[in-house]
Amino acid sequence: MSADNLKNVDSHFAFGKNWASYARLIDEPQIEEAKRGLLALIPEEDFKGNTFLDIGCGSGLHGLAAARLGASRIVGMDIDSDSVMTTKALLSGQKLTVSWRVENISVFDVDPERHGKFGIVYSWGVLHHTGSMWEAIGKAAGMVAPGGLLAIALYRTTSADGFWKLEKHFYSRAPALVQKFLQGIYVAAFRLAQTIRGGGGFSHYVANYKSSRGMDFHHDVHDWLGGYPYETAIASEVDHMLTGLGFEAERVLAGPKSRGILGSGCDEYVYRLRR
Repeated sequence: MSADNLKNVDSHFAFGKNWASYARLIDEPQIEEAKRGLLALIPEEDFKGNTFLDIGCGSGLHGLAAARLGASRIVGMDIDSDSVMTTKALLSGQKLTVSWRVENISVFDVDPERHGKFGIVYSWGVLHHTGSMWEAIGKAAGMVAPGGLLAIALYRTTSADGFWKLEKHFYSRAPALVQKFLQGIYVAAFRLAQTIRGGGGFSHYVANYKSSRGMDFHHDVHDWLGGYPYETAIASEVDHMLTGLGFEAERVLAGPKSRGILGSGCDEYVYRLRR
């Protein structure tokens, strides 16, 4: 992809439409789950009075959760105009006492001179979809204030990355009926795998599904199958880059490389910028 394409939303899967659909399901249980997801990465005291930047804000759910946890100012950014509208609608419907704004902007255009730096920069499951993941990580890291936190989640490298990149490229451009057909195949394979594993089977899994990104199971399936551009990383690569930028690891939740037959999980990274 050329640099111009990286900033062109037309080259990306329509994440915003999926988030707009999911946002209709957001209520107090989803907000509480988003708060728990944030607190699994970042101690509550780090939110109190701190500024919070959500790069790839999606539905706005995590910006709202950060406000509920005591952040003093919320800024959401997304390349997808549907995500921007959805985030604005969600935050506008809340009785927030903190200042907030949402911008329709690519991560490649963020500028600390223009936008300022933040105590917490958060980007969950976003930077690996930009078309230039390592550049995007560097841009996000550049928005962290001294002593602040960078919290990101990135797809873990698997043996099936080549297949998934081709699948996502096709799916993201396919008609809705073809997407539905592919969803059916994926869900059938997932159902079979859950049955083999036991533990209550597929119905139990879906009924108790909790995504740390905040979606339900069926929205997540669409998101996974269509998530193009697609890149992956391993923890040592991320650590090498971020320590080179002056960060220190505070919490890394990373699994081993897998075959990735049904997909890749996200590894989560929380790094603090040295003062």
